[in-house]
Parts: sequence; structure tokens; C-alpha cells
Amino acid sequence: MDYLILLLGLAVLVLGGDFLVRGAVGFSRTMRISPLVIGMTVVAFGTSAPELLVSLKSALAGNSGIAIGNVVGSNIANIALVLGVTVLIFPIFTDRQTKIVDYPMLIGATLLFYLFSLDGLLEFYEGLIFMSILIIFIALLISHSRKRTKLQDIEDDHLIEDDDSDPTKSAKKKASFWKSMFFLFLGFIGLYFGADWFIKGAVSIADVFLAGNPNKDAIIGVTVVAFGTSAPELVASCVAAFKKETDISIGNLIGSNLFNIFAVLGITAMVTPIEVSDSIIKFDFTWMIGLTLFLVFILYFGKKIGRLKGAILFSSYVTYITVIILKVQGVI
Repeated sequence: MDYLILLLGLAVLVLGGDFLVRGAVGFSRTMRISPLVIGMTVVAFGTSAPELLVSLKSALAGNSGIAIGNVVGSNIANIALVLGVTVLIFPIFTDRQTKIVDYPMLIGATLLFYLFSLDGLLEFYEGLIFMSILIIFIALLISHSRKRTKLQDIEDDHLIEDDDSDPTKSAKKKASFWKSMFFLFLGFIGLYFGADWFIKGAVSIADVFLAGNPNKDAIIGVTVVAFGTSAPELVASCVAAFKKETDISIGNLIGSNLFNIFAVLGITAMVTPIEVSDSIIKFDFTWMIGLTLFLVFILYFGKKIGRLKGAILFSSYVTYITVIILKVQGVI
């Protein structure tokens, strides 16, 4: 039964990822916003919604360490695991905007997160700063994308300003919009339930294999559960790459990490202060910052993010998980 739940969860995840990418592509065309921006906003926020729910629930229950660990672990997985596996499937050519706007923003967000955490507490005003930056950034991102897309439409003579007096055009645009929204909705639902079933099945199976191990819960937490919470991002990015919608892939990854820091921690800190343990600052933050800065090599050297870079990223995630397991086992 556990294997059936695992396979069912995986199938629903893939199906949800397919619907999500279809909806995202259609939505970007309808709204005249680039796929990269849609990936960084709509797709990224949708795939990161589980992290928000987990962090809020944990912080309100007094387990703020889980809230922080959830975000840091997710950001590490997004860079090393999700991007690594995605480019192993299909290499990604990065957009100019990713290099000069989006990635520098991610570095700034990561370093600001680190600075705010040094005193061991994320407070209301820091959460407010996070959310304010995110809202301003998204507004500027969408505004710039719409202006650039309209200019491109005019230059290419493909799409001119809609003639609102033409009922046929207007009806088609509305139909396309609602169809895209329907696909997005199905995609988010599929990713949410697929990830939940996948985690339940995997945890039950791992529980049997690790029976008798005193560190069983900790090992399952840093491997199966950590992987499961990153499953929506992983599946959405892999499906987008397979469909050659690579802008959505890279946008989803960077956007998810920004959303995790600015929205997940921002909203949570505004609801209740979040304690940051010294061990997370010394160990997990080092990995998160290190991998974020390592993206300089991944993004700026070479014309694309190829399979060799993907293998390096994936290997770094395996190393990270291995080190955690060895620490849990008391080996190091």
C-alpha cells in the first residue's frame, strides 16, 4: 500500500507539473508578461506555498526552528537539487535579465536574511521589510516585462494593441485567460496533493527500512521529507525544461528562493517572532550562502547551464545530505 501511495503521489506530481507549465505559458501570453517573470511570480509562489504553510504552523506552535530550517533547507535544495536535476535533463540558456536583475536580487535577499538572523531572532519589523521589498520588486518586474513585451509585439508586427471593439478578439482573450487559470489551478492542486502523498508513502517505506535506528526520525526528516518539500519545484522545473520552457524553469527556482525568504519568513515573522539557532547560522547558512554565491560560476561562465554544471550541483546536494546524516549519527 505504501508503494502504491508513493507511485500515485509521483504520478499526480508529474501531471500537476504538466498542467502548471501549460497554464503558465498560456497565462504569460494572455497577460503579455514574459515566461521568466511568470516563473518567478505565479509558478514560484504556487510551488512555495507549502513552505509558507509549514513555517506558519511551526512558528505558531512554538517550533520556530522548523520554520527557519524549512526555508534554508528548501533554498539549498532548490539550487543544488532542483537546478542540478533540471539541467541534467535539459541544459538551460539563461536570460540577460536573470544575470543582471534576478540573480543579484537573490544574493541581496540571502545576505539580508543572514544579517537579520545574526542576533538569533527575526522580528516583526524585519518581516515587514522583507514583504515590502518583495511587493516593490514584483511590481517593478511585471511593469517592466509588460512594457518590453508590448514594444516587442509592435516591432515584430505580430501582436498589436487589442481592438476592444472586436468582440471576437475579446472573447478569445477571455477564454484563453480562464483556460490558463484553470490549468494553473489544476497544476497547484496536483503538486500539493502529489507531494503530500509522495512524502507519506516514502516516509512509511523509510520507516520500515530504518527500524531500530535511534536516529531514524532525524534521518527521514533531512532526506525524505526535505526532498518531498522540494518536489513541487523539482517537478515543475523538470517538466518546464522537458517542454523547452527553460525561462519558466530558472524563473521558478530563483523566484521560489526569493519567495521563501521575503514572503514565507516575512509573513511568519510578522505573525510571531522567529528564533534562529546558532547551529543553523554556523552550518546551514554556510551552505545556503555558499551555493547562492556559487551560482556566479553556474550563470556567468559559459553560454548555458549544461549537464556538467548540473552534475556538480547535484553532487553538492548529495554531499550536504551526507554530512547531515553523519552529524546525526555522531560520526562527525
